[in-house]
Amino acid sequence: MPSLNAALVRGAVTSPFKRAGRPGAALPTDRAVRPAAPIAAGPLASYRRICGFTGPDTLPLTYPHVLGFPLAMRLMTARRFPLPVVGLVHTWIEITRHRTLHPTDRPELTVYAESLAPHRRGTEVTMVTEARLAGELLWESRSGYLSRHTTHPGTTETGPDPDPGPADTGTTGTGSAPGTGPAGTGPTPAPTHAAPAPTPRDPTPVPELPAVAEWRLPGDLGRRYGAASGDRNPIHLYPLTARLFGFPRPIAHGMWTVARCLAETPEPDEVHAVRADFRAPVLLPATVTYAADATGFQLRSAGRIHLTGRILRAPDPAAARDGRS
Repeated sequence: MPSLNAALVRGAVTSPFKRAGRPGAALPTDRAVRPAAPIAAGPLASYRRICGFTGPDTLPLTYPHVLGFPLAMRLMTARRFPLPVVGLVHTWIEITRHRTLHPTDRPELTVYAESLAPHRRGTEVTMVTEARLAGELLWESRSGYLSRHTTHPGTTETGPDPDPGPADTGTTGTGSAPGTGPAGTGPTPAPTHAAPAPTPRDPTPVPELPAVAEWRLPGDLGRRYGAASGDRNPIHLYPLTARLFGFPRPIAHGMWTVARCLAETPEPDEVHAVRADFRAPVLLPATVTYAADATGFQLRSAGRIHLTGRILRAPDPAAARDGRS
């Protein structure tokens, strides 16, 4: 299996030679597979602590994404992948849990590019990650990654707009870096969550959910989450490294915001599916408001919405047996 670090370095070098939006561009049909393997206990415990998950007997809903992201990066940095990995913006993620995974399980992971679609700000690719046990699909996710480029008027909007960030630098952001995954290290930038946007945001208002809690996020949150997840992208680590990519301060990992909100959800192990949209970066340190109701959650501060999420809970087996919905 080729080195992930080598693949990411190759992607960073070849990105300037790829032109997003090229007519007739097609996705490769390659699939990246991680054979069935045990889940390392130490990194998982660290991930639970930093994200706030307390159920020791089940795998957090977001954790297979952490395990599978190195495979996604390998595909997105391949020579035949049509979009440059530098500058990709992770705009949304959908996760579905068909059956509970446990820390003692040995899941097989498969990642592939599902579709390439026009977006009014560029071109969006959907990446799929699947987790199986003995061939049975237990968990899957779909993520949208936007490559921004000039488009023609009337281009279809395929996803929500992230709010404008500090400045449109075209840099990458909060995705994973070389060695992404519980054992990885390295500073090479990768896809960002809610990176700076070059045009005004989607004017469609987002209804505010009731405030539940206020969280004070420390300045070293990015370094702590990076140590737990393997995502040591420089925009999360220090003010100096964040400024190199257009941010005045380090920003929180987008996938940390999703995981933290899910951990705060009542009975998170009963969540069957979640859809999260990344709208604006969280500059660290920060004080943010976690808001939620029975169907979803938000993370916001000073009138700005950073993240929105919708959840679907698994049906109650007892209710189903009784014929109740």
